[in-house]
Amino acid sequence: MKTIDLKNISGEQIMALAIFAAVFIGVSIALLIVRRIAFGYLARWARKTDTTADDILLEAIKSPTVYWSLAVGLYIALDTSGFPEKYVAYGLNALYILIILSVTLAVANISSNIILNKIKKTEAALPVTGLSRTVIKALIFALGFLIILNGLGISITPILTALGVGGLAVALALQDTLSNLFAGMHILVENSVRVGDYIRLGTGEEGHVADIGWRTTRVRKLDNNLIIIPNNKLIQSSITNYYLPEKRMSLPINIGVSYDSDPEVIEKVLVEEALATADEVAGLLKDPPPLVRLIPGFGESSLDFTLICQVEEYTDQYLAQHEIRKRLFKRFKKEGIPFPIRTVRLKQ
Repeated sequence: MKTIDLKNISGEQIMALAIFAAVFIGVSIALLIVRRIAFGYLARWARKTDTTADDILLEAIKSPTVYWSLAVGLYIALDTSGFPEKYVAYGLNALYILIILSVTLAVANISSNIILNKIKKTEAALPVTGLSRTVIKALIFALGFLIILNGLGISITPILTALGVGGLAVALALQDTLSNLFAGMHILVENSVRVGDYIRLGTGEEGHVADIGWRTTRVRKLDNNLIIIPNNKLIQSSITNYYLPEKRMSLPINIGVSYDSDPEVIEKVLVEEALATADEVAGLLKDPPPLVRLIPGFGESSLDFTLICQVEEYTDQYLAQHEIRKRLFKRFKKEGIPFPIRTVRLKQ
């Protein structure tokens, strides 16, 4: 094992090392201070503009500019250090890696943010999820890694060959993980489940899709709890998507009245109260207008009607039913419409 004898280090070498450290620290701190002031000014300016492009750009280069400040400090320190060429070459290699890494990070952030922002505006087939962000960034980082290896004089051909040979072993070891990854990509491409959709699984769980990740899909229930579902289990389950083909949906409300009631009067009252409720309750639609059907019809002790309304989306049904039923109860009492009564006769 090779050891370094500190006694053999000359005073000039110690001085050169001290100058290098002082210049690197001083320049880096100065540039970081300038960076912070500049970002504060640019952030205030970006908030005043209508476009989101400047916000995306600032957010994307916020972290890489730290590396750029350190890279400039390292370059100036190397240039003024007086180190031997061998050590300067090592420093330049480190500088090259730092620059490529920071540029790769900036490009990954900018690309993913621009693409995902474009997807949101155009409502393209690819939904904005954690998996889509991961895929975009992974491709760019892989390209940056290959550029770093090529710049350092390392041939990437043997690496690609080794990856190809070891790919089978990795696939077998990570079979479940890869199954979830490809299942998530299948969900994104098929577009049958999107972030924000309200879904119900065949097992009964339901809620809004919070995110589709590389391994799991997270569904937020109405009580604000999360259901974590592996992607491969999700695509194997039967799913009801209440937001496809559109959010608007029918809301059937069953109402029973006494057999002494006039069906024409009941139909008129139900439609009137549904329209009146739509004027006050958000999410309950007047167009298309509500309609009434004598279905299921003749019950054991009641004449059963179905009032069919339209709501903007699935979760609007709860408040709409609540208000309609309250209004009908008051209207029935006011109009003298008899409620269903079951008479039980006991045999003596």
